[in-house]
Amino acid sequence: MRLTQGAFSFLPDLTDDQIRKQVNYAMSKNWSVNIEYTEDPHPRNAFWELWGLPLFDIKDPAAVMFELESCRKSKSNCYIKVNAFDNTRGVESCALSFIVNRPSSEPGFGLVRQEVQGRNIQYTIHSYATDKPEGSRY
Repeated sequence: MRLTQGAFSFLPDLTDDQIRKQVNYAMSKNWSVNIEYTEDPHPRNAFWELWGLPLFDIKDPAAVMFELESCRKSKSNCYIKVNAFDNTRGVESCALSFIVNRPSSEPGFGLVRQEVQGRNIQYTIHSYATDKPEGSRY
């Protein structure tokens, strides 16, 4: 199963040159860029791990690409994404987010059916990645 979250997720994986162009675009808009990674790609998992510090004052896409390559080397079996934040309205709102690295195997999700009060049925999504302990999921 291929995880589809963020911009470009239905397209083939972006090349480094395409990633650099997206980072350059974000910087041309004065958006702040950061890099995050996770082993748990559940759609409601909004708390990915931050790689280093946010790159607030960086104006050169090469610096972002250097940090991205460092993250890829260290966390090669994790999902990695690049985020760009627009603070023009006085808040940090995510203007662009896209996945730049995937684990070699994406286990996907399962649909869990639960019968609750009365004849109601609730469905939840379970990430197969969380069946194993953190650090050994991929």
